[in-house]
Amino acid sequence: MAAVTTDQGEIRYLNPPVLEVDREKYCRFKKMRMKHIDYKDPDFLMRFMNEQGKILPRRLTGTSVKYQRKVARAVKRARHLAFNDFCWRYAEIIKTAAPTLKGEGQ
Repeated sequence: MAAVTTDQGEIRYLNPPVLEVDREKYCRFKKMRMKHIDYKDPDFLMRFMNEQGKILPRRLTGTSVKYQRKVARAVKRARHLAFNDFCWRYAEIIKTAAPTLKGEGQ
């Protein structure tokens, strides 16, 4: 970051320093008083996964230990039963390629 000094000894920055404001993390399951995480709801589980299909860590989601374990178990069950794909990007490629594959067979 470049700094410019003036005659009075005052330092002014060309780009003002960025102050990061930390939001307070909270467990959304405790807040909504959820007891059960449904593995059959892929849209809800997708919030806890990145585009590569990996489960997001607690430090990013703010989920408590108890519910992070339940989320991980639900995601793994959904993957095993094919409710969720292992990789979202792969699913998008298959969806876009499917119409062209149908046209070639006819």
